[in-house]
Formats: sequence, C-alpha cells, structure tokens
Amino acid sequence: MLAVQGIGKNNLPIPGGDGRARQRRMFEARRQTTRTRSALSVLDLIYHSAVRDVRKSHRNALAGLAMNVVQTLTFVLAFYLMFTLLGARGNSVRGDFLLYLMSGIFLFLTHIKAMGAVVKAEGPTSPIMQHLPLNSAITIAAAALGALYIQILSLTVVLFLYHVLITPVIIDRPIGAMAMLLAAWFTGVGIGLIFVAIKPWLPEFTTIGSSVWSRANMIFSGKMFVANSLPGYLLVLFDWNPLFHIIDQARGYVFINYNPHFTSSTYPVYVGIGLLVVGMMGEFVTRRHASRSWGAAR
Repeated sequence: MLAVQGIGKNNLPIPGGDGRARQRRMFEARRQTTRTRSALSVLDLIYHSAVRDVRKSHRNALAGLAMNVVQTLTFVLAFYLMFTLLGARGNSVRGDFLLYLMSGIFLFLTHIKAMGAVVKAEGPTSPIMQHLPLNSAITIAAAALGALYIQILSLTVVLFLYHVLITPVIIDRPIGAMAMLLAAWFTGVGIGLIFVAIKPWLPEFTTIGSSVWSRANMIFSGKMFVANSLPGYLLVLFDWNPLFHIIDQARGYVFINYNPHFTSSTYPVYVGIGLLVVGMMGEFVTRRHASRSWGAAR
C-alpha cells in the first residue's frame, strides 16, 4: 500500500514527500549560530568589503596610496605658497610652519574623504546587495574604515618623508593629536550618513550638498588660522563647525606653544554622535522603502 504524505499544488497529496524532506535534512550541515559567531561574521564581511572598497579605484594599492599622498602634498604646497605670497605666516602658531599647515590639511582631508566615501558607498538597491548577508550598513562601515586606513597611511608616509628629508617632526602630545584625527573622521562619517539617508529621495541635492560642504570647509574649517587670533565678531562665524574645533584643538596637542581657549574637544564628539544617530535612523527608513519599491523596480 502506497503511503501518501505531503501536500502539493492544488492541495493534491505528494507520495513520499515527507520522506524526501527528512532525507534532505539528514545531509544538511547544521551550524549553531551564537552572538560571537554572528559578530565575527559581520567583522569579516566589513574587512573584506573595506579591502574591496580600497582597491576599487586602483587595482594596485600602492598607486592609490601614491595618488592620495600626492594630493596631500599638493594641498600643503599650495597653502605654503599662498601664505608666503600674502605674507600671512605671522598669524600661525609659533613653531614649525609646515607642520602647522599639515595639522590643518590632514584633518580637513580626513573629514572630507570620510564623508565622500560614505556618500559613495553601495546602497540598498545596488546589485551587490543580492549577496546575503551583505547589507548597506556593512558597506557604509567598510567605506568609512577604508577611507580612514588610506588617510592614516598617507599621513604616516608624508610625516616620515618630512622627518627624514627636511627636519625632525616633534609633536607635543601625539595621543591627543591622533584623537582629533579620529574625531575629524567620525564627524565626517556622521555627515556622510545624513547625505546617505536623503540620497535616494533627493539625489541631486545630495550631490550638490556634499560638494558645498566640502567647499565651505576650505574656509570655515579654520585650517588657515587659529581661533585665538580671531575677534569675537568673526569667531561666531566659525564656532558652529565641529571641524573648526577639531583643528584648533589638534594644534593645541601638536604645538607646546599654543593653548586653545575658544574651542572644545567634546563639542565635535557630541555633534558626531548626534549626526550618527540621526543618519542611522534615516538610513534605516530609506532602506525599508528601497527594499519595497526601488529595489523591486530595478
């Protein structure tokens, strides 16, 4: 007598259906998922995504690093010539003038590069999202870490060349200076997340807005002057910008002769946390809508 088990299409029974299902389960490799295993899996995905993001623009990693170093040196040379021709070197901190310039340019580039990398990260409608368990949060984290890696590596190369070829580099409090570099990266990631959240809704505004933020910080970041030298009516024009606080505080850590009085090292951290929370909430809402409509329309 034939045993009939299982239900098929049109509610018709399938002979031996349950037996085949048991056979499939018999040969499946069961893996017990724990929180530690899940965390390690996410970290592994972020690592490989970061490597892919770093090598995405250049197949040769050294070529990408060299281009970033050249860009940094170009900025330093341009500002050095501008300060020299305008005779504005007297407004800088007493100490190594090139180190003064680099302390502002490094933090400015780290902030802008972090924001740009996050804005250009793979979104929820990207074809690569078909590969589970990849999601937009992992690609954003990978892009941000990739940008930080490139900037730290470029900073190390530039300072090493300057130390060996020109003059020894002396940083008064290197740990504090490094903390300000991370703060510049962190606030850049937060602003980038805000643009990521609104990018699918207003793509043209996102492109213009991120470009305007980058151009505005050429002046409002305060990398060309120190806060202690500004009068009160000008200080209020820059005080809102977290990058202005970061650069001014970083120069207090780099130079023994400078003590910032009008900026705070905690203000950028609070602003960065607020931007990160708002950006993550907006990105979550955008991702849910993208998975329902935009992703299905592609």
